Amino acid sequence: MIRFAAITVTVLFAASSSGLRAEAPLGTWVRDAQKRVVKIYGAGGLKGLEAYQSGFLVSPDGHIATAWSYVLDVEPVVLLDDGRRFESKIVGFEPSLELAVLKIEATDTPFFELSEEPTVDWGDPVIAVSNLFNIATGNEPASVMQGTVASVTELNARRGTFKTPYRGEVLILDLIANNPGAAGGAVIDSDGKLAGMLGKELRDSTTGVWLNYAVPGNALRPTIGDIIAGRKTTVADSATATLPRKDSHNPNALGLVMVPDVLETTPAYIDTVATDSPAANASLRPDDLILLVNGQRVDSQRTLRSLLRTIDRRDDVELTVQRDTQILPVTLQP
Repeated sequence: MIRFAAITVTVLFAASSSGLRAEAPLGTWVRDAQKRVVKIYGAGGLKGLEAYQSGFLVSPDGHIATAWSYVLDVEPVVLLDDGRRFESKIVGFEPSLELAVLKIEATDTPFFELSEEPTVDWGDPVIAVSNLFNIATGNEPASVMQGTVASVTELNARRGTFKTPYRGEVLILDLIANNPGAAGGAVIDSDGKLAGMLGKELRDSTTGVWLNYAVPGNALRPTIGDIIAGRKTTVADSATATLPRKDSHNPNALGLVMVPDVLETTPAYIDTVATDSPAANASLRPDDLILLVNGQRVDSQRTLRSLLRTIDRRDDVELTVQRDTQILPVTLQP
């Protein structure tokens, strides 16, 4: 199904009819929001999908919140509103929220503060700011769309018809916001405050209806704060001891045959799964992407092998894998 959206860089409408604040020109606070939204470029996954998405700054020190997706299979490139380009590092990842936090080497960046309480309710007007369809490049501002919050509901009440690990409250949006490239974009309220993060494209597996939604900012706040403060990290601990090969795990022993490792940062995609192996017993499949090993991020096949070398071969291995749009926890039992 082809979905069409009316897209404009600056949305003009009468504040009196929209209910948005009238004490300042619309362009002023929308422009402020655009300065806090970034463009993210990475990988397109094995299926060659779009290799771009959106994010928004959450600290003056260059921390960026975005949606976890195949775009982050590699360390992504970030473009700020003013056109500056940065290499970024993924400093944290929470599978249950489909949230990733990136870090760029920049200071005094404009950023959104995350509220402890919800900032919007159903019927409230909102603005979605993102780089949907990769319309904005270089120093061009992110695209803007106007709409309202149609409802606030629990996503898990939808009985698993949407393929996502997130099980929590969402803002259902009355605007066609969840398009290619929009994931990780910002939803702001009538005061210009962050209301939520645009989620990935979700389609009801029973009805075929697309869901336009955002994860509330207050649901993301604790995890983002913990990642920035270093209390929660998926970065591998370099101090962890490496075990002798005969005493540790390795991909082959677990039944994992990876895609050819031809680059320094070849993603940890599974090529085939050996029969009657721990991987087969855990129902792993070809094209699954290994994201975490025992809670530590796998950014390449080399990292995967290194992390397995730190785990006694008699112990279980906890994996987090990405399968299409799903994030799945998997336990490999030797």
